[in-house]
Amino acid sequence: MDTLNLKKIAQNVRINIIKMLAEAKSGHPGGSLSMVDILTVLYFEKMNIDIKNPKWENRDRLVLSKGHGAPGLYAVLAERGFFKKEELLKLRKCGAMLQGHPDMKGTPGVDMSTGSLGQGLSVANGMAMAGKLDGKDYRVYAIAGDGEIQEGQIWEAAMSSAHYKLDHLTLFIDHNGLQIDGSNDEIMGVNPIPEKFRAFGWNVIEINGHDYEQIEAAITMAQTIKGKPTAIVAETIKGKGVSFMENQVGWHGKAPSLEQRDQAVAELESGEK
Repeated sequence: MDTLNLKKIAQNVRINIIKMLAEAKSGHPGGSLSMVDILTVLYFEKMNIDIKNPKWENRDRLVLSKGHGAPGLYAVLAERGFFKKEELLKLRKCGAMLQGHPDMKGTPGVDMSTGSLGQGLSVANGMAMAGKLDGKDYRVYAIAGDGEIQEGQIWEAAMSSAHYKLDHLTLFIDHNGLQIDGSNDEIMGVNPIPEKFRAFGWNVIEINGHDYEQIEAAITMAQTIKGKPTAIVAETIKGKGVSFMENQVGWHGKAPSLEQRDQAVAELESGEK
């Protein structure tokens, strides 16, 4: 698929994120928008999946460790065809399929229930180890936020990933520089991220997380690495695509009003951002 098609898919995904959050009147736009391009490449280009058989045992897996970014994952899954887009506007409604954090039991295409930050890499390790033990060749992907890697469990898991040589595991760090209470630097500095993962025995690739060619190339390179896991440190923009949300910490966990929804959708449809 060429870059223009991927951009169009990502545009649709971002529009649906805005619409679903406005309808729900709650949720997390900033970190959902920042990882859309990564998810788009994974689900439309790179992951070996079957939308007609979401639990296929040989499928590639994705663990969204930053579970509050669920709107981004849901919008991509719906765009890919795992469920009807009508479900998106029921986000966070009582009795609806799509809740505030991913639920592997209730949502087709969700491989792990997440939400408690810091735990996703441990789960991805387990999936990757199970694949090795079972002689399977599926790959496991995880996405963590940069604020999330302040959690100690991430680093315990990082040691394990390298120790067990989980070379079919790829971790994306959504490095947008902001978290719920402010910038990473203000709350608890996490830099230099690449050097930290290299010190823990990982292969590390640094990319622009909104550049489709760089994302694809990094995933392809990770597939060739033997004997160690790969961390892809993706520099991203929180709130990517919406002018008044970009790089604004206040949009970490606040839904747009109907007026703001219309403004954001108009911007995204025009392609101005």
